[in-house]
Amino acid sequence: MTATDRAEGVLLGLACGDALGRPVEFRSPRRIEREHGRLDEMVGDGTHRKPPGTITDDTELALRIARSLVERGTFDGADIAERFVEWYRSDPFDIGGLTADALRLIDQGHAWDGAGQTCWEARPEGQNAGNGSVMRCGPHALAFDGDESALVTASAASSRITHADPRCTYGCAVLNLTVANCLHERERPLAAALETVRVDAPDELVDALEPIVAGAEPEPLSNSGYVVHTLQTALYEALTADQAGEAIIGAVNRGGDTDTLGAVAGAVAGARFGASSLPPAWLDVVDEVGELRDLAGDLFEGTYTPVPS
Repeated sequence: MTATDRAEGVLLGLACGDALGRPVEFRSPRRIEREHGRLDEMVGDGTHRKPPGTITDDTELALRIARSLVERGTFDGADIAERFVEWYRSDPFDIGGLTADALRLIDQGHAWDGAGQTCWEARPEGQNAGNGSVMRCGPHALAFDGDESALVTASAASSRITHADPRCTYGCAVLNLTVANCLHERERPLAAALETVRVDAPDELVDALEPIVAGAEPEPLSNSGYVVHTLQTALYEALTADQAGEAIIGAVNRGGDTDTLGAVAGAVAGARFGASSLPPAWLDVVDEVGELRDLAGDLFEGTYTPVPS
């Protein structure tokens, strides 16, 4: 497996997990089993009633981050936010509440680096730390894979466009550090990621991921849209599976926020096992595969100017 194969695996794994999970989003594991057995192939209809292989906001926003990074040669938060707003104006069929609120404010003239904070402060606990930024953040790991400080800074700043809660900003940092460590085949990728941010990251986030580092299955693993739950479940599946497809299938069949669980697990497992480990039948029906391959290569092989911390 080549480094390029691993890099392509990040974005293609993200998209495949997103598309596999889309038809069963919000369904319980029992209902998924009743309707599909163990869902392991791209199916149509279901939630949002779309054809097989249809991506959702997870991949749509990751694509916009990737395009911005490639075209700008650095993290440009204003440019990414502008691309997000353009997408928001297209009336997407799937968009998270906190993301919609923040992009609405930016569309109305609020600063890109303040709208997410405003929305976070306005929401009560339990509604202010969703997984809408971790699902899309993978492109930063490809651009800044060799510079931990730049990767943490870009990941957190990108999250704050819509999700300013520290569990979200550091969640993106931990996820992207783990992806970067997998890209470079470093031992104990999640453990190393946690050590990088441990001093500053929220205890709740670190404590939730420590059992995975220790080789245990956290109990219970939740399928909710809460960022800590998403990272715990998706990272467990991605780091204990024997191949990328297995990780994605395991995450999606847990039910709940299936597209994002699949996308996050897919990004990490893709970095571990490469795009070549993804089922060809999946790749055949995801229309964006060609662009995702090209962007992954450009991001991983290019040189990107770090954003000032």
